Amino acid sequence: MKRFFKPVEKDGSSKKANVSASSPFSSVNDGEETAEISSENGDKKEPLKFLTWNANSFLLRAKNDWPEFSKFVENLDPDIIAIQEVRMPAAGSKGTPKNPRELKDDTSSSREEKQVMMRALSSPPFRNYAVWWSLSDFKYAGTALLIKKCFKPQKVSFSLDRTGSKHEPEGRVILAEFESFRFLNTYVPNNGWKDEETSFHRRRKWDKRMLEFVLQNSDKPLIWCGDLNVSHEAIDVSHPEFFSAAKLNGYVPPNKEDSGQPGFTLSERKRFGAILKEGKLVDAYRHLHKEKDMERGFSWSGHPVGKYRGKRMRIDYFIVSEKLKDRIVSCEMHGQGIELDGFYGSDHCPLSLELSAKSCESET
Repeated sequence: MKRFFKPVEKDGSSKKANVSASSPFSSVNDGEETAEISSENGDKKEPLKFLTWNANSFLLRAKNDWPEFSKFVENLDPDIIAIQEVRMPAAGSKGTPKNPRELKDDTSSSREEKQVMMRALSSPPFRNYAVWWSLSDFKYAGTALLIKKCFKPQKVSFSLDRTGSKHEPEGRVILAEFESFRFLNTYVPNNGWKDEETSFHRRRKWDKRMLEFVLQNSDKPLIWCGDLNVSHEAIDVSHPEFFSAAKLNGYVPPNKEDSGQPGFTLSERKRFGAILKEGKLVDAYRHLHKEKDMERGFSWSGHPVGKYRGKRMRIDYFIVSEKLKDRIVSCEMHGQGIELDGFYGSDHCPLSLELSAKSCESET
């Protein structure tokens, strides 16, 4: 999530998985919408521990915060890691079609940046994961998905519309399908402050497509995570009155339900609630944590100076199908406070989910 009051500077931000010992990167067939993955070992286990994090530039985290984040991941030992706001450009020279599943490396600066990222992901514990990228054409947005090599997804795709466009614009989606569930990593577009093509309209379109996705893919349980850029209820922000009355340069939208802080407008919250209700989905964190927690209850924190100091929102989620509700063991935020302890350099803290193993009677 961008800090709304100050634009974030643009800073530097598959076919069968074939990961060599020297590279953590998976390769995909660019001509296909999805990547079919074979399971040579016939693994029967399924992933049970998950981590999601808006890194606010994965490259900057690799340069500045990697030892701390690596230690955190090593201790948590997730089976799947979902990253948002990768902010590294897709492969392809200027004026040529881009390959959003590969990191750019056709200039000296991009090669250097790719090497930094590859070295980081080749170090423990990340070398135990296969990596899929979904990238924008420039240093903006983008997602990554890291899956332990012992788990083989049946398919990996990069769009909410699996029968339409081959790749979601700006690299906002990675969808991995396993035998017993689908895992969706998304970086949801920010609603913005004004009723323009690039803000309100885009977010409404996204929410409509997300609702269609969950309804059309209800044949298998879903785990949906990422920076969803919405705080569903008043309990999900630190200062509800402040966020409800927030304005940019005095602008008031024509529709009252579009007023307020992006991510906390009534229209966004209603649409998100409809997706949960109609899709039979559960907010895993709120399912376990009924009360407001002023320290650990928020995943995004405002700038340490100015009017947003100390004001926080919960906009990063694990959303699961109701069929998985009774298997939720834990769902925790791993950061707290104005000082951003546990944020590892980002303005978002990581969020984890753990499920119990599937019993023979469950999900029938």
